[in-house]
Amino acid sequence: MSTLLPTLLLCSALAASPDASDYFAITVVDQETGRGVPLVELRTVNHLRLVTDSAGVAAFYEPGLMTQRVFFHIRSHGYEFAKDGFGYAGVRLQLKPGGATVLKIRRRNIAERLYRVTGGSIYRDTILIGRQPPIEAPLLNGQVFGSDSVVNAVYRGKIHWFWGDTNRPSYPLGNFHVPGATSLLPDDGGLDPDVGVNLEYFVGEDGFARPTAAMPGQGPTWIDGLVVVPDRHGDERLLAKYVKIEPPLTVYERGLIQFDDRRQAFADRMPIPLDAPLQPTGHPLRHTEAGTEYVYFGHPFPRVRVRATVEHLRDLARYEGFTCLQQGSRSTAPKLDRDNQGRLRYAWRRDTPPVIGKLREQLIREDKLSQDAGLIHLQDIETGKPVTAHGGSVYWNAFRRRWVAIILESPGTSLLGEIWYAEADTPLGPWVYARKIVTHDKYSFYNPKQHPMFDQEGGRTIFFEGTYTNMFSGNPDPTPRYNYNQVMYKLRLTDARLVLPVPVYRLQKPPSDRVATWSTGESLPVEQRRGEIPWFALDRPSRNSRPVFAEQAEGGGVVLRVGTRSIDEAGENRGHIVFHALAVDEPDPPQTAVPLYEFQDLQTGHRRYTTQVDAEASKDRPAGNAICLVWQSPVPEL
Repeated sequence: MSTLLPTLLLCSALAASPDASDYFAITVVDQETGRGVPLVELRTVNHLRLVTDSAGVAAFYEPGLMTQRVFFHIRSHGYEFAKDGFGYAGVRLQLKPGGATVLKIRRRNIAERLYRVTGGSIYRDTILIGRQPPIEAPLLNGQVFGSDSVVNAVYRGKIHWFWGDTNRPSYPLGNFHVPGATSLLPDDGGLDPDVGVNLEYFVGEDGFARPTAAMPGQGPTWIDGLVVVPDRHGDERLLAKYVKIEPPLTVYERGLIQFDDRRQAFADRMPIPLDAPLQPTGHPLRHTEAGTEYVYFGHPFPRVRVRATVEHLRDLARYEGFTCLQQGSRSTAPKLDRDNQGRLRYAWRRDTPPVIGKLREQLIREDKLSQDAGLIHLQDIETGKPVTAHGGSVYWNAFRRRWVAIILESPGTSLLGEIWYAEADTPLGPWVYARKIVTHDKYSFYNPKQHPMFDQEGGRTIFFEGTYTNMFSGNPDPTPRYNYNQVMYKLRLTDARLVLPVPVYRLQKPPSDRVATWSTGESLPVEQRRGEIPWFALDRPSRNSRPVFAEQAEGGGVVLRVGTRSIDEAGENRGHIVFHALAVDEPDPPQTAVPLYEFQDLQTGHRRYTTQVDAEASKDRPAGNAICLVWQSPVPEL
């Protein structure tokens, strides 16, 4: 009995719940920013797994190991930990109760992971070690364990958030009819989006986030196309498109609904025929064109619009599609609109669908449409590999003075886990060169949604989130607590890697104080970003870039000078920067870069510039000299 007593006492002590002083605190931080990194997995040799919470904290407590040296394998999507001499990415730690360590991890993603927005135990480990979390409900909010794709909008002074299918603790079946919540704007009592979001859910009597769009019929209700527009009295109204779903994932009903402020739920259904050629969808944006404000819809690129009023939104006959189909044509029997020379004519047309998605693929297969038609030619800036967009969002950015897109690629290095960044001078495009900003290892991160109401520093920093889930990924191992939830990222547009080629326009009437016949959109008012696009180039300095100056040539015309500009007789600098480019002898240019050639007429001395090799070079028209590297334009004009 005397030998058994110490063992019983030890077992009793180990069975007691540990307090903060019993845990060993492991904080994983971004080696560049010093901020804690969520969603970092630490796994022991015997496969005990920890995942850092939204502060980058993992609280470790395992009886029998708290005074041992323990090795942790470390991995995280888009981040990498240094490997040891045997190739193991991880670290060996001397554990002790109440101890702590900080580990640095290198970020490969351009975007920085910030925190989990939804679900349970968002700051679990932070609380276990006795630290203070930044949000009001760090463990469980609205009894939400996980939520699918988010839509949101600023409505009557608050951000209104709505999600897809949502899990709860008490049963495997949860809310399949759109839970919702509100939060305060950062400038009106809300948290800094760099820190978190305090969500106030619409809850039922049981405390669980209740349905806000329980439309009649079998199956789940999903919404998108969430938008705020004025009614005939000038009052704000919140509307959305809903769909009803039946197995496997078939839409059998759709319609337009309006938010009822008194009930804090959607109502007032207006059916939308399943074969309607135009309808609201995706993450809308509002934009004024020729003095008229429109709501633009796209998934992600806007190709449908309607005037921004409740009355117009509810009248499908007033919707317009940006399309090359003849007026009234249908996707079931598409008729392309061409001029006398056979060139496609794009225009905004009512009662006519845009040529996107499966319709575009069908017309290309049937040789009725060329692969390079239209304004969307999304490709990897480094390799030129086409990037197929599968959802995302587009918004105006004040810093770039352009439209910026956060885009989900499908398929990429993971099926639905690769996120790209791109820019365009108009909502329609041209959308061409893009850079990957987030990657996942066999995991999904779909329906990325940018939050323009969170923009900081005049748009230099933007925020977006997406649904992190193993669904559709082929990965049978869901990440505890994180799976099927929303994760927030931020992206600094001042990052040199996001300096992407933009259209260079050939000006018909250059400004009186300029000699250039070319300009990037940055140098032009928004309404003047039109015309021929002979090539793409950079509109701001980047690593290894050179400024390109335009000067009045002595014999007339314009000459481009790369790197430096000449001095006139009075000792003043001549010319001005029209764009930035790479040097001809750049040692490792991207595969998408091409030479810009200068040709000079032997009789007049005038120069012309092109990315095309002159096939008619002769004694009278000698071959041109490459002066710099720019980027090919897949879009002849806008």
